[in-house]
Parts: sequence; structure tokens; C-alpha cells
Amino acid sequence: MTDSLKTSPDTEKGGYALEVELQDVYEEGESGIDPVYHAKARVLNRAFQEVGMGKYQWFLFVVTGFGWFSDNLWPVATTLILTPTVAEFGYNGPFIKLAWALGTLVGAATWGIASDIWGRKWAFNITLFMTGIFATAAGGSPNAIALCSFVAVWSVGTGGNLPVDSAVFLEFIPASHQYLLTVLSVWWALGQLLGALVAWPLIANFSCSGTTPATCPKSENMGWRYFMYAVGGFMLLLSFVRFFIFNLYESPRFLMSRGNDKAAVEVVHKIAKYNGKTSRLTVEMLKEAGDGAKSKDGEDLDVSAKAIVARNLRQISMSHIKPLFATKKLAISTTLLMIIWGLIGLAFPLYNGFVTIFFQQRGADFGDGSTYITYRNLVILSVIGIPGALLAGWMVEIPRLGRNGTLAISTILTGVFLFCSTTARTSNAFLGWNARYTFTSNIMYGVLFAVSPELFPTKDRGTGNTLVGLSNRLVGIAAPIIALYSNLTTSVPIWIAAALFISAGLLSFLLPFDPRGKASL
Repeated sequence: MTDSLKTSPDTEKGGYALEVELQDVYEEGESGIDPVYHAKARVLNRAFQEVGMGKYQWFLFVVTGFGWFSDNLWPVATTLILTPTVAEFGYNGPFIKLAWALGTLVGAATWGIASDIWGRKWAFNITLFMTGIFATAAGGSPNAIALCSFVAVWSVGTGGNLPVDSAVFLEFIPASHQYLLTVLSVWWALGQLLGALVAWPLIANFSCSGTTPATCPKSENMGWRYFMYAVGGFMLLLSFVRFFIFNLYESPRFLMSRGNDKAAVEVVHKIAKYNGKTSRLTVEMLKEAGDGAKSKDGEDLDVSAKAIVARNLRQISMSHIKPLFATKKLAISTTLLMIIWGLIGLAFPLYNGFVTIFFQQRGADFGDGSTYITYRNLVILSVIGIPGALLAGWMVEIPRLGRNGTLAISTILTGVFLFCSTTARTSNAFLGWNARYTFTSNIMYGVLFAVSPELFPTKDRGTGNTLVGLSNRLVGIAAPIIALYSNLTTSVPIWIAAALFISAGLLSFLLPFDPRGKASL
């Protein structure tokens, strides 16, 4: 949810040079949001705008970026190890993708809600460590069952990265820099790039030439294991940076939503000090804002910490879900987001999950399906995704285009370029269409990852992220199941994926709210 901000000479309430205009979703009786929380969140927004975008927030841009990095690295990793592990263990390849899909489904279902109940900090630190430790262990897998089990468990950690990390970043930055939530997807592109760069020398040079367990012994097929040790170890290094080097404070907005105004104010002052500034925020300001809040029937609400916590705890059954559908517009917004995430959740793994198979098949058809060409093309595509993520951060701030227009156009173009790729008659033409697809899909994901948490209020943000994440992961399970029974050497999976992208893009035009220029609550 968002509060629009504009500068003003007003110096009341501690001298904050800000004025607040409520978006129509927040009008009296329309939001379904605790008015006490709402009033205090507006004060916190002003405080963060005063603190500005300083060292703490830029460091946070890096460490939350690790979550985006992980979210794209690991589906790519399962794809990269698919061929050599099938050769060594002799299992049906799509099962490893099914293990990944099931794991991310569990992660998406649990971590976002857990962060709404117990806070952001521990979920933020645990997810990367969980991914790193089990991914590294997967390198020692003695058989396919062990490998798929490790994949499923590490994916539980991966599935929690974006629901938690997007909430963490959004709750610490001023409204003037919320576009950086879109730019964070540059880390997503870097995850794919690292996977391709590490796999290229290791898997290409240390893999067996056989295609069955009888012709592909472990001693001649160590490349995928070296790859898992390398990227798993790197993930552990990133989790070490998060836990021991960067000190993540608990989200002030989360603390305030739990009635702990004093702790929320202390965190804002610590961040201000870290940035070399001071903050004029006081507990009294939050209390005054809460005292002025009215319930729907016009009566004063109990604004004590105990009452606020009790209201939040009463919601745990349906409490964090119900506010996301509290009004007609909110219901439309949340439902459309879930459908869009679901359509993309099937389209993306259906195509990208087996991109190496498509490349090898097309390359073989064109007479250049070597391992070198396959990995070279993957690296090229990974590099192309980086400027796409940066462009997304600029496009979402364009008036009349905003988040929704950028999301719709980039998603439709992603589908169009996939359709066009089926017309390629040379390897370079096929690579060219896929480069366009990669560029626009990185714009699409950059906006999608940002717009969803921006539209959810802090106290329900983890749950809202969980809902759209579940939609994404749940239908994503269908991709490996389809692969188990489909002929992947045809263009049919590409046509299906393209149609799904275009459908999601068209639905994006119908989103009733655009967070451009609004401060997140």
C-alpha cells in the first residue's frame, strides 16, 4: 500500500517538510487497514524521507540483492546439472525440476507469513544459509533420490528470498527511492550470469561423454559436483556477509505494527546516525498520530500497544489475508496480481527450465550444437538481462507509463519474442530472438518483483507476497509435470509459454492501482 508524498513548506509535527495525500484506496472506510497503524505509518514515512537514502540503505541494496541473486541462480543451477546428473544416475530429468518447484512452493508458503508474525530479521538471515548448506551438500549426492531431496530442501530456502527481502528493502528506504526495488532485479540477472560462467568451465570440461550410468561413471563426471560445491559455497559466503558483517535492524514499520513504538523510533535514530544524520522522530509523534485515528464508526480506538497487538493477533486466522481483499478495488488488485504471477509462474519455468534442451536441439538442427556454443549462448543471454533490469528502474518512473504500463508492455513483448523465436532458421537468429526475450523478461520481472510488495501494507506485506508467490510456485509445479509427458524437441512448449506471457501482460493493464510516486505503508 502507498501514501503519495510531495514537498511542502509546512514545518509542523517536528519540522517534517512533507505533506501527505491519501490514495483513494486509503480513504475513510475504504482501506480495511487499522487506522492507528495507518496514521503512524505516515509519520514513519516522513521520518525515512528526512533520513534519506544513505549508507545503510545502499548497503541494504547489496545484501537484499543477494536474495534476487539466489532466486535466479538456483533454478538455473538445477537446469545446468540436469544433463550430467541424468547421465550418471539414470533418472527421468524433469523430476529434479519437480523437486525444485515443490521446495520453492513450501518456501513461498512459509517464509512470508513467518516474517509477518515473528519479524523480518531471522527469516532474512536464515533463507540464504539454508540454501547454501544444502546446495553444497548436494554435490556429494550418491544417487538421484538424495540429489532431488537436497534440491527440494535448498529450494525451501530459495522460495523465501523474495517475499522476505522485498519487504525488508521496501520498509527501510524513503519514498523518493522506491524505484530501486525495481532496479534490484539487476541482481537477478547476475545470478543467472554467475551460474552460466561457473558451469561453463566446470561442467563442460569435467563431464562424461556417455549418456547412461553404464557409460558415465562418477569419476568421469565430477563437473556438476564441482559446480555445486562452488555455487553452494558462494551462497554460504553471502549468508556470512548478511549475518556477521551487515547488521540488519528489525523493520521499524514491523515493530510499530506490533505496538512497539519505542523500538521503532530507536531503529530510525540508529539508521540516521549510521547515515551521518539526525532524526527528529519521537515516540510522542507516533502516539499523537495514533490518538488522532478514528475507527469506522467515529469512536476513538484503543491505541495502547496491547490493543494493537491484540488486533493483529486476532487476524492470524484470516487476519493478514482479509485486509488484502477488504474493498472491491483491493480485491481486484490482489486477485489480478495472483493471476499474473500464476501465468508467469507457469510460462517461465516451462521455457527457461529447459532452455539448454532447446538450445542443444536447435543447435544440433543448425549443425552447431556443441557444449561450447550452448554455454556461450547462455552467458550472452545472461549479460543481456542486466541492462534490462536497469532500464526497468527508469521506465517505472515515467508518467502515464509507471509500474503497470511497464509491466504490461514488457510482458507482452516477452511473449511476442518467444513466438518469433520459433521462426528462426539459423542458430544466430534463434539466439537473437532469445536475447530480445531475455531483455524484456528482465524488465518484466524487475517490475513484478517491485509492484507487488509496494501494493501491500507492512503488517500484511509478507502475507501478500506469500499469496502471489504461492500462485507463482503452485502453477510452476505443472511445468516439470508437463515436461515428463511432452515432446520437448518441438516448439509447442514455446508457444504455450508465449501465450501465457501475453495473457499476463494484457491483464496487467487492468490493475487498478499504480504505486508510482507513492510512499509504501
